[in-house]
Amino acid sequence: MAFLNREQLKAMGFKSLGQNVLVSDRAAIYNADQIELGDNARIDDFCLISGRVVLERNVHLAAYTNIAGGVKGVRFGQFAGCAYGCHVFTQSDDYTGEALFNPTVDDKYKKVAMAAIDIGAFALLGTNALVFPGADVAEGTAIGAMSMVTKPTESWSVYFGRPAKRLKARKKGLLDQYEKLLADEAGR
Repeated sequence: MAFLNREQLKAMGFKSLGQNVLVSDRAAIYNADQIELGDNARIDDFCLISGRVVLERNVHLAAYTNIAGGVKGVRFGQFAGCAYGCHVFTQSDDYTGEALFNPTVDDKYKKVAMAAIDIGAFALLGTNALVFPGADVAEGTAIGAMSMVTKPTESWSVYFGRPAKRLKARKKGLLDQYEKLLADEAGR
């Protein structure tokens, strides 16, 4: 995987750009002026990122991930991430038949759901997970592969299914490793 160099990243005009940021040269980035990338953020091949998006420190978006921040925005807390092929949408057309849909139609004929999304620190979206407008994924929560999140989750939980349902509490052992990482960084 080839990553853009620091000069190329600066030239894209990101709203903010942390240190050690890795963005694949095969990722599609739209509205870079609305995107904030924290230290050690990484965006892999074939990701599509658009609209208002914040990736805090050590966020990883694996290949084929689509983050559509739109006007409401998506925030990924530190050490959060997406496995391959995740989709996070802050807006969605109404498909019930009450209104027209798709980007070729003027907004006055459509019914669009729009809401910001917050993916908490240490949260993880499994392969091909879907997150819809307003469905915040709480701190430390893991969403199973191919799950569909349609409403906010509880912190430090494991969810799975379509729609995603809470299965159990998630262990917090990773927080010990986080503390060690911070101590190592402070000692440098």
